[in-house]
Amino acid sequence: MGNAYFSGVEKRTEQAAEKAKMARVVVAMQDMAFGSAITQQNVRLAAWPADSVPQGAFTSIDEVTKNRVALRPIVIGEPVLASKVSGANGRATLSANLPEGMLAFTVKISADSGVGGYVRPGDIVDVLLTRQIPGDGADGDDKMTDVVLQAVPVLGIDLISDEQQTKAQVGKTATLQVTTQQAQKLALATKVGALDLALRNVADQTQGLPKTVVPRDLTVSKYYIPAKNANAAPRGAPARPAGVFAPPRRTGPSMTVVRGVSPTEYEVRHGS
Repeated sequence: MGNAYFSGVEKRTEQAAEKAKMARVVVAMQDMAFGSAITQQNVRLAAWPADSVPQGAFTSIDEVTKNRVALRPIVIGEPVLASKVSGANGRATLSANLPEGMLAFTVKISADSGVGGYVRPGDIVDVLLTRQIPGDGADGDDKMTDVVLQAVPVLGIDLISDEQQTKAQVGKTATLQVTTQQAQKLALATKVGALDLALRNVADQTQGLPKTVVPRDLTVSKYYIPAKNANAAPRGAPARPAGVFAPPRRTGPSMTVVRGVSPTEYEVRHGS
């Protein structure tokens, strides 16, 4: 009875397709996550406009159910495409999701560096590197932060690579999709400093030229004197109070004009 029923459904589908110039493609009968086996119980043939059949669509149920699994989430009613399922070996591997020429690179994260667990597979992130400022004059508190990579897709968090898993969860590792050179940058960055992820709008692919941020950039004014350096005044001058704004020091040539007994210092500018 079941065979007779489904045979009748397929026959009616064929007739409807011929009448409306429709093609028959394989679509999902239920939502399928990464790794789900493609079987005759979760796919079916459906009429589809012949002039808009997606590239890679299957036209035979037997062809798509040859020991294949889903490599990407497939929703009910969506055409099953060759790019979203494995080959006949039936292996659901992360490498099968990588575009040609791209690599998967894993970095360590925490609740702080991983945006509190809100970075999930399918998100887009920027990678920030914080490290010690090089040079003999820098002390232990002198740090600098650079943007190492911009707009990088996240392939997985820990062992989860399903894009439908959107619930926040703190992970210990994040696997990113990068080029070979980007993988080299990440490999070096993990050795010289601490990495943080910054969550980006998935539709925002703009990539500017970010500047390096150092401690003096954390204040509103570049002339602000931190409290710990408040007493660092010139010799013979009274100490400045903590947290004050000081005028900029002259760094170029200057001249002193004495009027009576009152000396006044003037900065000599080019063209003066």
